[in-house]
Amino acid sequence: MTDTIARNPAANDLAPTPTDRGQPIRHSDFATLCDGLDYAAQGKTGLNYFDGKAKLKTVLTYRELRERSIDLAYRLVKFAPKNSRIGLAAVSTPEFAVLFFACQYAGLVPAPLPLPVTLGGRGSYERQLQRMADTGDFHALFTPESMEPIMSSALNDQAIPVLTFGDVDKLPKGNKLRKFNEDDLCYIQYSSGSSSSPKGIIGTQSTVSANCHAITKHGLQINETDRATSWLPLYHDMGLIGFMLAPLMSQLTVDFIDPQDFTRRPMTWLQLINDHKGTLSYSPTFGYELCVRRWRDDRELDLSSWRAAGIGGDMVRPEPLTEFEELFGPMGFDKGAFTPSYGLAETTLAASFAPLGQGLKKHTIDMDRYERTTEAVTATDLTPAAARRTFVACGTVLPDHEIEIRDFQNNILRGSKVGRICLRGPSVSPGYFRNSQATEAAFTKEGWLDTGDLGYWLDNQLVVTGRSKDLILWHGRNIWPQDIEWAAQAAAPHRCGRACAFAIGGAGDEKQIMLLLECRTRDPKLLDEIFKAVTAAIRLEVGVPVRLQLVPKSTMIVTSSGKLSRARVKEKFVSGGIIDLQNAESIRVVKSET
Repeated sequence: MTDTIARNPAANDLAPTPTDRGQPIRHSDFATLCDGLDYAAQGKTGLNYFDGKAKLKTVLTYRELRERSIDLAYRLVKFAPKNSRIGLAAVSTPEFAVLFFACQYAGLVPAPLPLPVTLGGRGSYERQLQRMADTGDFHALFTPESMEPIMSSALNDQAIPVLTFGDVDKLPKGNKLRKFNEDDLCYIQYSSGSSSSPKGIIGTQSTVSANCHAITKHGLQINETDRATSWLPLYHDMGLIGFMLAPLMSQLTVDFIDPQDFTRRPMTWLQLINDHKGTLSYSPTFGYELCVRRWRDDRELDLSSWRAAGIGGDMVRPEPLTEFEELFGPMGFDKGAFTPSYGLAETTLAASFAPLGQGLKKHTIDMDRYERTTEAVTATDLTPAAARRTFVACGTVLPDHEIEIRDFQNNILRGSKVGRICLRGPSVSPGYFRNSQATEAAFTKEGWLDTGDLGYWLDNQLVVTGRSKDLILWHGRNIWPQDIEWAAQAAAPHRCGRACAFAIGGAGDEKQIMLLLECRTRDPKLLDEIFKAVTAAIRLEVGVPVRLQLVPKSTMIVTSSGKLSRARVKEKFVSGGIIDLQNAESIRVVKSET
């Protein structure tokens, strides 16, 4: 199948698609994805796939993508009734793009699925896949041949056929297309499951087109000289919408590397931006942090073309981003290029963007005041260092959309009062697929979405402070688990991995705060050093009693997008499924000095 999808890398004329569209730019003013691809196929741009050393592997122009997708769509029309759900392994290869759009032309609903490596073990992945298959009611699942055994094993008890990409190419052809109309579905996007089991978020043609328009026309103001670069996984909204669908709907060339290649060689991301003069690229904060940690001063880079370095997908942490701009500033990176944004899959992708060129708009608040009043009061010279916390503004709401900050009684909050972020607009999903209970809990009849996030206003820009379900209430204080986790990681960064804080046992003030910290060593002496360093850091920076447990690496459970799932880690801990590296019988207690 691969040979018919993209130009063979052995061909003498293989070159990436150009930045120049060869046609007038249109900012997603299309009714459907098929309309968008029909137009993009008239130009010269497309998708380029590179290996971990920044060498070009395959090229898929939008013209080739359309031709191949339509050919497969004729096969899929005969294979499945309209609106059937197709689970689609979201590999970063031309096959995924072709099959995703083949579903669009065939009137089938693709459900991009995460890959095994992201979920910490085969058993965990198979359970996750089973839950997705149950909620999505898949007609079939399409996968690369290399992943067929694990996919088939996961669906062993379900009557869902698993077809390899090559199998799909051999299906008999029908004699018509039935591409989606503007009122039809588009895809099912699974939520990351950071605080619950994944839910199938419905994407419609109209919500996707509306968000792509808002992103390309207003958020990033895409122009004729732009070129995108991405390592983001395509099963996550930031990868799928931000760096496949939105670029296509604005006829933008994209240079891809596989997420696993980025993890192994993060400099390849920056090398591609250097080599092909990329202007637009996004990452969660940890991606920038990884580049700083892995830099070896072994190459020359020119990052001056990078005009919008987006940050999204998780909490925006200013410290690693400041380190990035200081390290790569001499290589042409403009600190004003940082573009924090806010969004979630329930709003297709984006809800707000920082003004272009603004960079990091930081706000340092007095956490003692916040924890007692839920108000984000600016820190002063009298605020103790341990009580300071810096947030980053995520910009203004996109045109035609609304954001309100509300308290838990649904009163609208103004200014620096922290509350629930609620959102309404044409990009908002109609709800969760075949999950009326979850839909009613998150969406109102008036079209408002309760995002589950907390935030406040800073000079008319949205500041996101965390997930409401993760907030720990302790003796009248509002404790953010991130504060505990970041303090622990900062105390021993070279020996420790992820950290996870959550409350256990009791009610009200009787609860205890638990902290798990992954360690890359089992040496008792080193573990004792880590324990003492983290203990001191928590006493100094957090000032609450915390039960600390050092655990093996890869203990934490993360979502399909790489976010820490505190709820699932807590469940694993309570069930006795986590090892204490120091003492299997007891857990030391970090006592507060306050």
